[in-house]
Amino acid sequence: MPELPEVETVRIGLASLLPGRTVKTVDFDWPKSFPNAPADVETFLVGASVVEVGRRAKVLLIELSSKYSLVIHLKMTGQLVFRSDKQRFGAGHPNASLVGELPDKSTRVTLTFSDGSQLFFNDQRKFGWVRLLPTAEVVNLDFFKKVGPEPLSDDFDWRQMKERLVRRKNTTIKAALLDQTVIAGVGNIYADESLWGAKLHPSTLVKDVSSQQFHKLYDELVAILRLSIEKGGSSDRNYVNAEGKRGSYLTFARVFRREGKPCPRCGTTIIKTRVAGRGTHLCPHCQKLKG
Repeated sequence: MPELPEVETVRIGLASLLPGRTVKTVDFDWPKSFPNAPADVETFLVGASVVEVGRRAKVLLIELSSKYSLVIHLKMTGQLVFRSDKQRFGAGHPNASLVGELPDKSTRVTLTFSDGSQLFFNDQRKFGWVRLLPTAEVVNLDFFKKVGPEPLSDDFDWRQMKERLVRRKNTTIKAALLDQTVIAGVGNIYADESLWGAKLHPSTLVKDVSSQQFHKLYDELVAILRLSIEKGGSSDRNYVNAEGKRGSYLTFARVFRREGKPCPRCGTTIIKTRVAGRGTHLCPHCQKLKG
């Protein structure tokens, strides 16, 4: 499942390519991937131009001149590939922007623009979707009503993060971080990395985390997310940016997927265990479970 930096990498790439392009035709092969009324598609998508590309949590938003938006959830295996005569962008598949004929057997939706360029939504497992909705109604989707604040927004600080996390005071700090209703977009990689940075054992109950530790955890999470976005996301296998470069964050990871290797802080061997139902990487010395 892509996390916030991976989806932000997609947004950045598409935001540099799509605005100003006008949709000429739409094709799809799987109704659940494109659950939209044909009349709405003809009226509000075909002939509309892209205004901007946004993101909320792990969901992409393509705003159109018709006052409608395409809401795109990549889910597990979703991919977006843009191709024109001069530009290529791919995310969600090895070398997606560089090789292969499209559409292929995993292509669910194809948008063809008036200049001949195309945007392909590929999804091998068919869990993702592209929905066309009035822009003003997007905020009323159940997902958007429930999802927590963006951790990188200017009006979100460590005190607000603490306030939201302590609502889950009897759960583990890792489970609380992974809860999308608490904070948006944080998944397994960045939970492990930020907890290591804050020297917190992932199984620590939220009620046992001090204010000082909450502050440190916030600082670590924000720094890690920003670094990952700068590096194009964490997936060296699945994501490439607008220039065709794979995400390189994992080359900077301190603990994730480093089991059996020395902790870069103390030298103790990093272990992998299970917390909140997820594979969890930690340093047993730096992140001792108190109590």
